Amino acid sequence: MRFATISGRLHQVIAPGRVLDLNTASGGRLPADPQQAYERWDEVLEFAAAGGVSDAREVPEESYENPVPAPRQIFAIGLNYAEHAAESHFAVPEIPTVFTKFVTSLAGPFGTIPVPPGEVDWEVELVAIIGRHAHRVPAEDAWSHVAGLSVGQDISERVLQRSGPAPQFSLGKSHPGFGPIGPVVVTPDELPDRDDLELGCLINGEQVQKGHTRDMVFPVSELIAQLSAVTPLLPGDVIFTGTPSGVGLGRTPPRWLKPGDELVSYVRGVGEMRHQLVAA
Repeated sequence: MRFATISGRLHQVIAPGRVLDLNTASGGRLPADPQQAYERWDEVLEFAAAGGVSDAREVPEESYENPVPAPRQIFAIGLNYAEHAAESHFAVPEIPTVFTKFVTSLAGPFGTIPVPPGEVDWEVELVAIIGRHAHRVPAEDAWSHVAGLSVGQDISERVLQRSGPAPQFSLGKSHPGFGPIGPVVVTPDELPDRDDLELGCLINGEQVQKGHTRDMVFPVSELIAQLSAVTPLLPGDVIFTGTPSGVGLGRTPPRWLKPGDELVSYVRGVGEMRHQLVAA
């Protein structure tokens, strides 16, 4: 199943551009607010599986918003692909490299992203959304706690990220618009192989990143196990799972995003985001 946020309300995507407002269709039993819906995800799935297609309506996909607009916790994983670690001049980590993006950096899957001064880079990522409270969850049970998967961009301003006596990962990656997610949340059962998805990124039509999630150092299940061993994961929490190689920092010479660029980010079988870069 697929879900989208439209006008701040959770919808089931019946077909591309055809959606069902779950709050209206359920007679108000299900919450309209997406974050409240993740708290009751089993009920959402049960209702969506029963179908209410006759109440569906046509909307353009461009009206889809961030499907996870207000998570309580955002986790982001660095250096989770060996080739990206190499292009960043780091060793492959032995434990996940974890930082956060602040919630005000989140944005929807379409529209504009302001480019602040500095060296602004792209990082396409698979995003996992938590659907059930997870604390000390073993890897073999981790997928049962996932509400769904989406497309994300961990956009990064590298000057601030590398400044100071210790790196400022969270600040450098949290300018407004630096965390777009969408266009939909896809339940893992929709995918032929949830652990092997192609993801990629294009700038002005040029493919700059292309990878597969099978190459993650720590797959989704292991990330959930290791994160939940330390801190409880809450329904609606977001995990940016890391980016493959091909970022601007790793090029010779380095390449940065600039106003006027078109940024396309995708995960095959999940969806595609499209953004225009504008001056901040």
